[in-house]
Amino acid sequence: MPRSKRGKRGSGKPGSLRQEVLQLQSNKAHLKGVKNGVKGESAASDDELTSDVLSHYSSASDTASVLEEGTGGEHVDELTAQEEMEDKLKQCIDNLMDKSAKTRLAGLESLRLAFSSRVLYDFLTERRLTVSDCLERSLKKGGGEEQAAAATVFALLCIQLGGGDEAEEGFKILRPILTTILMDNTASMAARQSCARALGMCCYVSAADDGEDLIKSLAHLEGIFMTSYPSREGTLPTPKPGCSGLHSAALQAWALLVTLCPASRLTVLLHLHLSKLQACLQSSDVNYRIAVGETIALLVELGRDIDEEFEVDDGEALCECLKSLATDGNKHRAKNERRKQRSIFREVLHYIENEDFTEEKIRFGVEGIYIDSWMRRRSYDAFKEVLESGVRHHLQFNPLLRDIFGLGAPLIVDATIKANKISRFEKHLFNSAAFKARTKQRNRVRDKRADVM
Repeated sequence: MPRSKRGKRGSGKPGSLRQEVLQLQSNKAHLKGVKNGVKGESAASDDELTSDVLSHYSSASDTASVLEEGTGGEHVDELTAQEEMEDKLKQCIDNLMDKSAKTRLAGLESLRLAFSSRVLYDFLTERRLTVSDCLERSLKKGGGEEQAAAATVFALLCIQLGGGDEAEEGFKILRPILTTILMDNTASMAARQSCARALGMCCYVSAADDGEDLIKSLAHLEGIFMTSYPSREGTLPTPKPGCSGLHSAALQAWALLVTLCPASRLTVLLHLHLSKLQACLQSSDVNYRIAVGETIALLVELGRDIDEEFEVDDGEALCECLKSLATDGNKHRAKNERRKQRSIFREVLHYIENEDFTEEKIRFGVEGIYIDSWMRRRSYDAFKEVLESGVRHHLQFNPLLRDIFGLGAPLIVDATIKANKISRFEKHLFNSAAFKARTKQRNRVRDKRADVM
């Protein structure tokens, strides 16, 4: 919505009241001359009307002057709050170098919350090397919980830096460490999942144009979720505890990176993975089944983009499996799980059969984006997984997300609009006075027309 429409006050400006007063005063002499049929108290009514409007104009002027005086104070308060926030962030960064694991974890959690809820490009550009060194130390020497937290904060750091040279440099340094933890079977499962998500997100926003980082990251993520593929005999392996969550994280990160691949690479990936993923729809883990279903829909969409005649091998069997999952009523599964599964697989089936995607609108501030494809949904869901509740704030103000989703430069919110915003009660009083003035004026015009007739 254009800012000019939101910024207009129309007749709500004090200036419009002054014009009304002047107009009434200019008509006063003429109204006195038209005495036939006009009630004797018309002159008194004019004085009352002028008094009413002037009274409300004075009130509006006072309100505006108070707001104008308060604007400077608010600006000072904002600067003070900004300085206090930066001091706290500096302390959190210092805490990452503390000997106590508990203190380091607390620092990582505070940075996670700050990075996800604010855009801090200027602050972090000056300190990116310090933060990267601290995260590298936590990933190399920290325990599983600290490694998981550090990987998440690194993903947020790349989003904050906007995918520029700074983020690319940091990704080249930390990518080998992320992949080492990801491929380590003895590492914490939470740390491996977090590293899978961080590898996908950081490569998505920071990978170099030569494609080397992309190819390596895809290969490492494939090495994780392909262990869930069926054997030569067609049977699915029994997953170890926690492995399904790791497979889901790796598959979703891989699917995000697939959207960056050129058509030649996509053709190879479709041939290699699509049929194997169909078998994984029979997995015992509901979240992994859902991740597989969404990835199949994404791959089919990408296949149709590069070839209008693209068809899924054994499409009838795939649709039958999707129908079964979309109507699954097994009582041994939790009610919420069944509901979520049915909803997702109805969408997947509808797209496979009709090439129709169920559109969704995400609103933030005065703007919104349409999620109108599986590729766009995977991108949005990936950012939402990392940013959590702060995703709308970053869509509104982070140039990286605005570029990815085609939103253009961040909108500049006019501070005067907020400063001059009057309360609902004041607006009601003003509208009542204006309505009263218009009614009296119209009644006089009607009276004069009646006299002429």
